[in-house]
Amino acid sequence: MSSVFESPKPRINASMLSQYVSKPVCFAGRVQKIHPSGRSLTLLDGEGKTAQVELNDPLDEEVSGIVEVVGMVSNKGTIMASAYILLRDDKYGFDLELYNEALKVIHDFPQYYPFQ
Repeated sequence: MSSVFESPKPRINASMLSQYVSKPVCFAGRVQKIHPSGRSLTLLDGEGKTAQVELNDPLDEEVSGIVEVVGMVSNKGTIMASAYILLRDDKYGFDLELYNEALKVIHDFPQYYPFQ
């Protein structure tokens, strides 16, 4: 999946997943659940909707708070993650609701925020 890093990645929320099947995306959400295998996460976006994230390798660190994921959206609407980064909201003050409002502006005015 090296191509996911070579192309622009629109920032999306869970309600936009179906529009980006087989495309690279950037998704931020709060960790709601981690599968016992450590190979998948359930993230809650700024609207309170969930997105499933599948990892190539099991987690090797404690993951909590806000996570930003870069990956491809599968046919099932799951994000196949190539990379992730922790955005600890206690340290950075990351506001998912405000982030979601910014996403709406970005997608409402694509002429000012082009991804291609």
